[in-house]
Amino acid sequence: MTQNVYTVRQVNAYIKNMFTQDYMLNRIYVKGEVSNCKYHTSGHIYFSLKDESGTIACVMFAGQRGGLAFRMREGQQVIVFGAVDVYERNGAYQLYAREIRPDGEGVLYERFQVLKRELEEMGMFAPEYKKPIPPYAKRIGIVTAPTGAAIRDIMNIAGRRNPYIQLILYPAQVQGEGAKESIVRGIRMLERTGVDVIIVGRGGGSIEDLWAFNEEEVARAVFNCRVPVISAVGHETDITIADYAADLRAPTPSAAAELAVFDCRQTELRFGEYRQRLMKALYQKHQLAWMRLEKYETQLKLLHPGNKIREKRMRLAELEDRLRGQMKEQLTAAGQQLALYIEKMNGLSPLKKLNSGYAYVQDERGKALKSICQTGKGERLFVHVTDGMIYARAEEIKEERHG
Repeated sequence: MTQNVYTVRQVNAYIKNMFTQDYMLNRIYVKGEVSNCKYHTSGHIYFSLKDESGTIACVMFAGQRGGLAFRMREGQQVIVFGAVDVYERNGAYQLYAREIRPDGEGVLYERFQVLKRELEEMGMFAPEYKKPIPPYAKRIGIVTAPTGAAIRDIMNIAGRRNPYIQLILYPAQVQGEGAKESIVRGIRMLERTGVDVIIVGRGGGSIEDLWAFNEEEVARAVFNCRVPVISAVGHETDITIADYAADLRAPTPSAAAELAVFDCRQTELRFGEYRQRLMKALYQKHQLAWMRLEKYETQLKLLHPGNKIREKRMRLAELEDRLRGQMKEQLTAAGQQLALYIEKMNGLSPLKKLNSGYAYVQDERGKALKSICQTGKGERLFVHVTDGMIYARAEEIKEERHG
């Protein structure tokens, strides 16, 4: 007889397929007590549900965290909506949670989910309709109970951050019969007053205590308000319809005050930093301008007419020295040439001849006698010798022939 043998993987896949085809297991509500709850760094939540008969492993992936409006704790009674499926790797089945709500608040929670889906489909939660919160609000409207921790926290935070801020309180009823009408009136009245931003909120409480902020009338008043609205309802884990409709959600009333009121001290510190940067920039500009001025001053000195005149004078002095030098050289050369000429002239000088015993003879007309033909017997003659002149007369003329 042949037996069919299957692998572990085939068996797990078969069982998983059976779970997948079961419609009830794909959309199931399971009630129980939270046990072994762990918030993983990846954003996933691992926990177990238990009752008197047993336990079931559960997981809510990070992408489904929008279906959890509070932080789970050990021993808490909850209702989990999701699907039961098999993890093939270890063959274990577990509940994959899509939504988790506290047990005992089922009716209100269902109303909350229905209204949330309706308003979301209308676009009232769309980010493009969110108005920015003014960074330097001067007048802040507050819709909350006149007595309670919320208003005290807002006043303390606002006074510490900016003592010059103006807070306008509308003493609203935030719980019980008539609360939603009171909140709506407060939003509309403060809007007409002309405040810069409105804080709507109250302290923490149960879902019944916070229900006024889950009413459609309040959500529409928040959405239609022309003034930016900050919601600050309950504690950090409390989420209401007003939070979705508001322009900005604050986890607590104290946080809303910090978001709405700018911190004067931080502004003063920032202005101090700006002042230091400005002074540094001015100093650098001053230094740069001074360096430029010194540069221009140096250039002006170089281009000053006095400098030009001094340069020209120095140039003229230079040229004068060169001219004098050249003239001296020319005179020296001319003197040397003259000395040569003098020596030559001395060699041809009549005085030199006279000193050697020769004489220079002129006739009465002053003409030098070079030949006997130039005079006659009896003519008067002038004989020049070295130390004077002799007056003579030609007694006889005799011609001599030189061979």
